[in-house]
Amino acid sequence: MGKRETLIKKFLAWRIRYVSNRQFMMLLSVIVGVAAGLAAVVIKKSVGFIHHLVQGVISLQGFEWLYLIAPGVGILLTVLFIRIVVRRPVRHGIPNVLYSISKNKGQMNRHNMVSSVIASSLTVGFGGSVGLEGPTVSTGAAIGANLGKALHLNYRQITLLLGCACAAAMSAIFKAPIAGIVFALEVIMLDLTLASLVPLLLCSASAVVVSYLFLGQEVVYPFDIEHTYTLKELIFYVLLGLGCGLVATYFTRMYKYIERLFEKIQSGWNRLLFGALTLGVLMIFFPHLFGEGYEVINGALRGDLYYLHDLGVFAHINDTFINFVIIMVFTIGVKVIATSITFGAGGVGGIFAPTLFMGANTGVLFASLINKFGWAELPVKNFALIGMAGLIAGVLHAPLTGLFLIADLSGGYSMFLPLMITATISYVTAKSFEEHSVYTHQLAKRKELLTHDKDQNVMTMMDVNKLIETDFAVIPPDATLGDLVKVITTAHRNLFPVVDKNDMLKGMVKMDDIRDIIFKPEKYEKVKVKDLMYMPEYFISPDDSMEELVEIFRKSSRFNVAVIDKGKYKGFISRANAFTAYRNHLKMFSSGY
Repeated sequence: MGKRETLIKKFLAWRIRYVSNRQFMMLLSVIVGVAAGLAAVVIKKSVGFIHHLVQGVISLQGFEWLYLIAPGVGILLTVLFIRIVVRRPVRHGIPNVLYSISKNKGQMNRHNMVSSVIASSLTVGFGGSVGLEGPTVSTGAAIGANLGKALHLNYRQITLLLGCACAAAMSAIFKAPIAGIVFALEVIMLDLTLASLVPLLLCSASAVVVSYLFLGQEVVYPFDIEHTYTLKELIFYVLLGLGCGLVATYFTRMYKYIERLFEKIQSGWNRLLFGALTLGVLMIFFPHLFGEGYEVINGALRGDLYYLHDLGVFAHINDTFINFVIIMVFTIGVKVIATSITFGAGGVGGIFAPTLFMGANTGVLFASLINKFGWAELPVKNFALIGMAGLIAGVLHAPLTGLFLIADLSGGYSMFLPLMITATISYVTAKSFEEHSVYTHQLAKRKELLTHDKDQNVMTMMDVNKLIETDFAVIPPDATLGDLVKVITTAHRNLFPVVDKNDMLKGMVKMDDIRDIIFKPEKYEKVKVKDLMYMPEYFISPDDSMEELVEIFRKSSRFNVAVIDKGKYKGFISRANAFTAYRNHLKMFSSGY
């Protein structure tokens, strides 16, 4: 460790002398881009290998029943890996990154550089109904965060590397460089400045090149545009946006409901057993929920209305339109349930792929219904494509990410106007029902969410505990005025908390309130402190947020606010100290690299 630190110090000394911060960050962005690209390749290859083996066994005559246990086996292996090998939680990828930026100074555990790769490969490879983008983003972000920590970078530089890593991971996993950059700006909340734009471009391009080298240059979702759109069709893209927004709202609420349901199950093994059995039953009836679901999405993008009819119980149903609608409704509705159960049982993955799955099917169902009722003759596969953007926009509350991701994935830039319309309408609709996305609702609940509001971000990053001042002279309630005068002679504050032997705050005494009697010695033994004190009208808990502290300062016009934890005195927070800390955080948050 000593030699390593010495080498790093020598390198940093050389770097400061010969390489500017701007050049250094551009170099690091390329390194992070390549590393994130390799992580995406490893995850995709690992999942493909495991998935091929599992599907090979299931496809054998008489082994279809393995759909019942395969996802559970994958989740069991994931849980055992986390508990026995990692011994630390492997949290959901993107919320974990957002938390590290807002509350952990951009730091992430080193195990995240590997653990998410292995855990997600086991979960998805065995059929867990989730995607790979979340673990890939988490892996890339952990690489960027730990590289920044090793090189002693400041918060702003580490945050930029985190954003670059997230952009690179998205670019590599989906082969969508522009969407990766937009994702970092919109979802990871990275500010778009000249200081961040060049590193983002470099890391995204580096990651895509790595992905091309190992995974080929073919787009993830092949799509041939035979017909773009007419002006008359735009109204239907507006309606599709409304429909996608409602489906996105259903996605978010069902996800949160099942999340709460699993939280009520105290034992992790009981969560695993319940989740594995439920997921297995779903797979028997809906085998197209198995894994990421790329085959189903590509079927939708071909415009094939009956691409689900040869799977599971649907293989025995006649190809009628009514049956088609029933199958599609169930497919859309059950996918989020399977995804949420996979997470609740202990699986590791992402929600991009499930969201794309539901979006493609929503688009197919919508266009098919319009065509069936004779209201128009819509190109079904175009609506499948646009539906994917609509669900991404609604579920993630990220309309630009949905727009550019689908355009990048499919090469469908000639459909840009319908993409814009549907993504925007879906986002507005979903946002009107759900204030926060599935990524951010937990952080928002704990008031740990960063936004594009810089003032709000600074207050989110600040910790009330670190503002507490404890140099106030305390005095017991049974003390006399004479005892208080002795304390005053050595104190450098004009506020005196009255605290009993159990550290419970009984009141406060202000210098201004006793100034008229402190020079009357005849009252020193007669007047008790408990007769002079008052209980503060305004106080704050150490667990309260910075926003609550600011609101108290605003309402009370006080210069000091008492900090009380379950009745016990902890100290005071001064307006001046809070303002100074705010300015320091703002400088750290806003300064360039």
